[in-house]
Amino acid sequence: MANVVALFTQSELKKGDYFIKTGQYCDKLSFVKSGYIRIFSDTGKKEVTQWISSQGYFVTDLSSFIFRQRARWNMQALTDCELYTISEENYARLNELVPNWSSMEKKFITGCFITLEDRVFNHLSLSAEERYNQLFEHNKELFNQVPLQYLASMLGMSPETFSRIRTKKTS
Repeated sequence: MANVVALFTQSELKKGDYFIKTGQYCDKLSFVKSGYIRIFSDTGKKEVTQWISSQGYFVTDLSSFIFRQRARWNMQALTDCELYTISEENYARLNELVPNWSSMEKKFITGCFITLEDRVFNHLSLSAEERYNQLFEHNKELFNQVPLQYLASMLGMSPETFSRIRTKKTS
């Protein structure tokens, strides 16, 4: 286990700093010990928030990290963050050091896929108010730590709709 821990480095990301920018190659995977990282795309006309990564989640541009494609997402710290980061090279070494790593990795990536699949299903089948309620139930802390327009974007709604729903819930 100590061999595996040694593959990670502890680092900080200051508020406003980027973990990765669109078009770059992402050669690291990080576990978020503390803080919030916004994953978003800027189309030039508007920014779209895909996810807010927080304590206990991993952050990387998976297609870039695994397939060495250019990153599709910007990842920017919304607060000061503490991370445990593993480089692409050290990640490859996990196969040698961890028995059944392939099986564990498959379960991890499957979990990521299921989370994405659930988000797509919710966007297609739930109303804006139901999506708001679900996010609030599972991630209350985001509502006090993250600018609300980012949450609205992540939920696929305008800031005005988000505000209307929030006002309805708090009154």
